[in-house]
Parts: sequence; C-alpha cells; structure tokens
Amino acid sequence: MKKILLISFTWLGSLAAIAQYNSQEIEAKIDSILPLLTLKEKVAMCHAQSKFSSPGVPRLGIPEVWMSDGPHGVRAEISWDSWAYAGWTNDSITAFPALTCLAATFNDSLAHAYGVAVGEEARYREKDILLGPGVNIYRTPMNGRNFEYMGEDPYLASRLVVPYIKGVQKNGVAACVKHFALNNQERWRDHINVEVSDRALYEIYLPAFKAAVQEGKAWSIMGAYNQFRGQYCCHNELLLNQILKKDWGFDGVVVTDWGGAHDTKESALYGLDIEMGTGTNGLTYSKVNAYENYYLAGPFLEMLEEKEVEESVVDDKVRRILRLIYRTSLASNRPLGSVNTAAHHAVARKVAQEGIVLLKNDNDFFPIEDKPDLKIAVIGENAIRMMTKGGGSSELKPQFEISPLQGIEERYKKATITYSMGYASGAPSYGRENPPPFDKDSLQQAAVQAASEADLVLFVGGLNKNHHQDCEGGDRKQFDLPFGQIELIDALYATNKKLGVVMVSGNAVEMSWLPKVKGLIQAWYLGTETGHALADVISGDVNPSGKLPFSFPKNLEDNGAHAFGKISYPGDSINQQYKEDILVGYRWHDTKKIEPLFSFGYGMSYTDFSISQVASDKTSYASDDQILVTYEVKNLGGLAGAEVVQAYVGKIKSSVSRATKELKGYQKIMLQPGKVGKGQLKINVNDLAYYDESISDWKIETGDYYIFVGNASNEIVKKLRISVTKDSKS
Repeated sequence: MKKILLISFTWLGSLAAIAQYNSQEIEAKIDSILPLLTLKEKVAMCHAQSKFSSPGVPRLGIPEVWMSDGPHGVRAEISWDSWAYAGWTNDSITAFPALTCLAATFNDSLAHAYGVAVGEEARYREKDILLGPGVNIYRTPMNGRNFEYMGEDPYLASRLVVPYIKGVQKNGVAACVKHFALNNQERWRDHINVEVSDRALYEIYLPAFKAAVQEGKAWSIMGAYNQFRGQYCCHNELLLNQILKKDWGFDGVVVTDWGGAHDTKESALYGLDIEMGTGTNGLTYSKVNAYENYYLAGPFLEMLEEKEVEESVVDDKVRRILRLIYRTSLASNRPLGSVNTAAHHAVARKVAQEGIVLLKNDNDFFPIEDKPDLKIAVIGENAIRMMTKGGGSSELKPQFEISPLQGIEERYKKATITYSMGYASGAPSYGRENPPPFDKDSLQQAAVQAASEADLVLFVGGLNKNHHQDCEGGDRKQFDLPFGQIELIDALYATNKKLGVVMVSGNAVEMSWLPKVKGLIQAWYLGTETGHALADVISGDVNPSGKLPFSFPKNLEDNGAHAFGKISYPGDSINQQYKEDILVGYRWHDTKKIEPLFSFGYGMSYTDFSISQVASDKTSYASDDQILVTYEVKNLGGLAGAEVVQAYVGKIKSSVSRATKELKGYQKIMLQPGKVGKGQLKINVNDLAYYDESISDWKIETGDYYIFVGNASNEIVKKLRISVTKDSKS
C-alpha cells in the first residue's frame, strides 16, 4: 500500500508542474504515466461513464473529462444517465447568436471575441470540452442543422473557425470541431453512405476542418454520424487515420457523435479515441452496466487481452486523452472563467448587430424613425417566441432572452406599438411535431385587424426550432414558409401596403411574396440579445453590415444538390451521391448561370459605398508568391457604416472543370460619412490550386486568372487579369 501511495504522490507532484514543460517534456511525462495504468484503466478512459463525461483514474488523480453542447452557448446540465435536464438552478448562461449569424459578420476579430466569451462560460461551468464549433458546409437549404454552421463557402468557414477556436481554448477549454465529415443533412444522418469525389472532398468539405486543426490547433474533433465510402465516419480509416492524424498531424482527441460508434475493431483501429452516447439494446443492459458494453469498453478490453489488438493502440488513445487533460483541467495557468457578464452580453449583441443582413429596402422602409404620430403593428409568432428552446442539442437555458417585440417596445418610446400573433406553431419537442394550440383563422383575422389600424406593419416570421424546421434530427419538409405564413403575408399586404418583414431563420426560404414587401431583414437566431440587436438595426441606431454566408435560390431546384434527383438529395436511404461535385452554393449559380434570389456575400446598408482604385501589385506571379490587391472604399452617404470588400479568383481556360470564381479574400472596413478608406487583400498563389485526383495532391495551374473584386459574389466592380508562371516576374 505504501508503494502504491508513493507512486501516486510522486506522479501527482510531477503533474502539478506539467504546464511549465514544453511539449517534448510533456510527452516524456505521459511516457512515465502510461506504465502506471492497468489495461482496464486505459480502456475505461476511452468511453463514457455518463451522458457527458468519461472517467479518469481516481487512484492516480487523473481527472474525468467533462463535455457540453454546444457551439453558441453552454447547454444546461443533463442528468448522469438520462437525457432529462438535471434541474440545476445555477446553469443559466449567455446565448450567443447561432453560427450562421457569426458567419454573416465576415469579421474575424468578432469570431475571436465570440470564442473567448463562450469559452469563459464553458470554463466557469467546469467543462473540459465544448462541443463546437460546427463547420459542415451548407449544401442544401433543407438541412435542419444549417443554422449551427458557417455557411456554404470553405474559405469563409476556414477564416472564421480559427479565431473562434483560439478564443475558446484560451480558457483551457477544448473546442471540439464537428461533424467530421460530410454530415450535410439530418435525414438518415445515422446511416446514409455519402459518395463524393476526392476533389469535392478536399476543395469543399475538408478545408475548414483542416484550418481548425493546422491553424486553430483544435484539441478535439467530433466524428460524424454518416458513412463515407462504406465506413462510418466515427471510425473511418481514410478520414481519421490517414487525413486527420497522419496528413494533418492532429495530436488531439477524436470523440464520437453520441451513438456514432458501430464496431469494436474499427473503433479500435481507425482513429476513434473516446466513445460517447452509444445506446443499449433496451433489454439486457441495465443503466449500471451499460457503459461497460460500449464498443470501446468490455469488447475492446477483451480484444486487447486476447491480443487481437496491440496494446499500443489503446496507449495512443490514452496518450491523446492525457494530452487533452494537460491542456484543460490540469493546466496550471487555467483561468477561472465567468458567466453572464456584461461583457459577454455585449459580445452577443455586437455579433447579432453585425450579422443581421438587410436584403431589401424599397423607398428606405428601414430604418423606422420613432415618432409620436406613428403606429406600428408587429405581427408574427416569432416576435415573441424564445428561439433558444428546441433545435436539438443546441438548446440553451439563457439567463434572459430579449424577444423581438420586447426589444422594439423598449426602443420605440414615442411610437405606438401593437402586437398580434397572426400564426402559431406547436411547442418544440425533439423528434416530433406538436400541433399549434390556437385557431389559425382567428389569429389571421386579429392580425389583419391590427394591420388595418397601423401606419406600417412589421411581420416577424420565418422558421423556428421545431422538428422539421431548423432543428437537429430531421430536415425541413418544405422550402417555403410554414404555418400558413404565406397566406398571412398576402392578407396583410391586402390590408396595409407598408409592410416590412423580419425573417428569423438559419436557412434560405422560398419568397414568392417578396414583391409585396418593402423591406426585408434576415435576422438569424440571435440568442440572449435578440430583441435589442434587432431594434438597434430597425431603428437605425446600428447600420446593418451583414452579408449572406450562403445563397438564397429562387426555387429549390436552383440549388445544385437538388438538380440531380433524389440520389443527390436526400439519397435512396442507403446511399447518396454529391452529383453537383465542387459546384456548391454560389459556385453552382455562377457556373451554371442560374440567378439566385440573393447571392452569397450580399447585404445592403443604410448608406452607399463605392469601391475604386482596385489594383494588384504585379501582373505575374510564381507559385510561392503572394498576390496583393489594393483598393479604396468611399462612404457616399450620411451615415457611418461598414462594407465588406470581397475578392474572388477564377481560372481562365482551365484544363479541368472549375467554378467560375471562388472566394479567396475579404476585408470589413468601417467608414464615417464621406470618408475614404484604403484596404488590401492578400492571396497566396498556393491557394489557387485545385485538387488533382490523378496525383492525389494539390496542383497549381499556370496561365491566366481573373481576380473579381466587389461586395457580393454577383456584384463585381472590378476584374483584374493576372498570370501564374513557374518563375517570378514583375
């Protein structure tokens, strides 16, 4: 007994100073710890002990690893061994805007501030892993989980995910980037087998994950539910062993999505490190022993004991887990964290303000001035609905959530504000749709009456966090607005032509009603400060500067994923083929010359900007050069505002099929009225490469390229011609 205690205390004494060692010394410490662990203890560290934790080794003082959803706030505490909430009274948090809103800011520094704030809240709640951010590409507007991700463009997602991760991990909390990979729909997500070309894989679906690992230095990755080329992604030899761990040099922990493991030997050999959430058969496994029946639990231990799997396999998993523990719970300089601070609320409000997108503004409908003789009818369930409830694992328990109606009422002290619900949906429930509790006709009649008595109407509608809306576990059933909203908009327009719409959603919707409205704001899911941020923009206290992070097609068939029949989306229930290949989002619209309703990168302002003096520093570049594009922006109006200058690049006469243009740079610049700002965009020539399947590597084509500069993917003000050669030329 004395010998065991001496070993334990000696190990703990070394552990306290681990944070002071460099990486090589830490690895040496891990080498000294591994022999102290029994095989059973090693295996135990590789699987869950509760819904959101995995065990440590109590006799050696190795702590447990505690995890929490989600990407835009720390989820309320879940019970140890059920999905019921634990009922704590001290687990409320700040709800930050969903990541589609963050993406719409096109603001890297805000992404860092977001990450720092949500990381501080996770640290205060004593979490070691925050299960986010999500960087799955927006492939189809029908995906119920798009609101959790960063849009359709891999460059934009790559730019924003890096500062987010660094911000989170600054707090000694691991960001867990998800869902790796190709989890681009919720329908049949637990088994659908995705077939996609290597080009599309490397050019579209992997870049944000690669940036997260190599630039953001993410400490953990979550595998996806779906299969890729016949193998589940949570133990996929190509994705995890070859690409993630070997090619990209990932030294962190791979965690399953909950229930994402399906085979012991594959889980052991093909890159999985911690198994979470695996179900039982509901018959013979009790809650007491369920975790011991995980694939990486008893069956894994048996394989190791029978030498079917080498012990070095479990040692690598434990090494990664210990490395994560050193970076989180055992880091000596780990900050204490904080929650629900004024600073966090300010970050949430700022992200919301900058992410809101003004899409239409006929006759300057927005901003709406507050004045005594003005009567505004606010119509729509989404004006009062809490959007932090529902949505699946991203559901939150905020300290408060300011509704759009509350924000408008607080801001407009002079005008008269009336409210009518107009339409209703049921309460959010995971996995099922609940009927609305109110009579549809009565609601519509009351809304029309309110509109008839108002000077103008603000309709606050869109989607919500119900099943088959913007919600995990199922895709949308329709592209147009649900719950009778189209009929309601028609009735409101017939009554009052001064009609503006605030669209609350994480997805594009069909807008046949668009000609009937004078103003349109895309509002996303804005979290704690929803109403305040919306009122800031509606009133003109804040000039909108958000840009769409994904395209809004006019019709669903105009989206590339929906242009090839059911095998492309949603698949045949077994297999799915990404037939649009690399032409995702605006790449599809541009290349196929299909005009979108609203383009990627589009967003209006209450002022006007001009972009001029666009030039490149040279006309010819070598493959290892950097292209410098300079420009000037002038604020032509009478209000301060921000413009996002975007640079796209397209190959002229490519030897392979390529998109017309691809985003390769952007910069957000704030200007006072009448002022001129100078900016520059840096583009590495290496980033112009395409993935050559014949050599399984990236290849830069020599020849001529266009650089397109503008403020949206379809609003280009200048086209520069450059060439790429093998040798540098001025």
